Amino acid sequence: MDFNLLRIFLAVAQADNFSAAAERLGVTRSAVSQGIRRLEDERGVALVHRTTRSVRLTEAGAAFHAAIANPYDEITAALDNLATDTPRGTLRIAVTSIADRFLSGPLVASFIDAYPQISLDITVTDAEFDIVAEGFDAGVRLGEVITQDMIAVALTGEQRQVAVAAPAYLAEHGTPAHPRDLMTHRCIGWRPAPERAPYRWEFEEDGRAFDVAVPAHLTTNDMQLMIRTALAGGGITFGMEETFLPHLAAGSLVSILDPFLPPFAGFFLFYPGRRNISPKLRAMIEHVRRFRSNSASATERLRAAT
Repeated sequence: MDFNLLRIFLAVAQADNFSAAAERLGVTRSAVSQGIRRLEDERGVALVHRTTRSVRLTEAGAAFHAAIANPYDEITAALDNLATDTPRGTLRIAVTSIADRFLSGPLVASFIDAYPQISLDITVTDAEFDIVAEGFDAGVRLGEVITQDMIAVALTGEQRQVAVAAPAYLAEHGTPAHPRDLMTHRCIGWRPAPERAPYRWEFEEDGRAFDVAVPAHLTTNDMQLMIRTALAGGGITFGMEETFLPHLAAGSLVSILDPFLPPFAGFFLFYPGRRNISPKLRAMIEHVRRFRSNSASATERLRAAT
């Protein structure tokens, strides 16, 4: 069997669409369609139901996909390891929008510099999905939301969420002493997607966790808009402390309600547990470990300055 037919089939199974699979593979839609037809003809069984707009797996196709997806990934990784020790190829990573340590620039820039034969394809998304099924090599998320079947490498130490506002806003409207006081303030909220409910701000008191559905006068999925609005005195906003640290150190934002915001497990690079890890993914894993070690002290100095 042509090994490439399995690659085409897996791309179609992940995308549920010939055109999307073709784009992912860098080939024509016709090549994908012909590849699936050839695989079906060779095996004598229908693997997909075709419609004018999409495709979906048949019962036999779904069983075939479940059986070969992980072994295919392991074989591909083993071939990569066998072919060369030099990390190369495209590394696809899904990163949550609040992972400031990963997205701030230095980690990615230093990786590109160290591994010129690897192309990074980073998707910033807060959607929850199976990274393997969607064709990603790895992801970056908070540790508490990573499934147990993944291997996780620490990107940061413990993290905190903080509520912040500009000094001018607090001078005019007062400083809330308790999270319940937020109900009488202008708040700048976040939602991960238009169809999702706004994020409820999470606090803790006397060991008991609780959340507050704040009255958001602005709701957005853009953290930079939240920061800029808060800096302009538009209200109180909420997010990861690392995101706000430069503004807190400069005094342009002030942290409030700190006694109700304890630390929690931070961000991790995570990936499927496989016996064979491709050189490109192994390079990222080692780079994250080195970067964390080098950047931890700088973050602590900035935090101390606040």
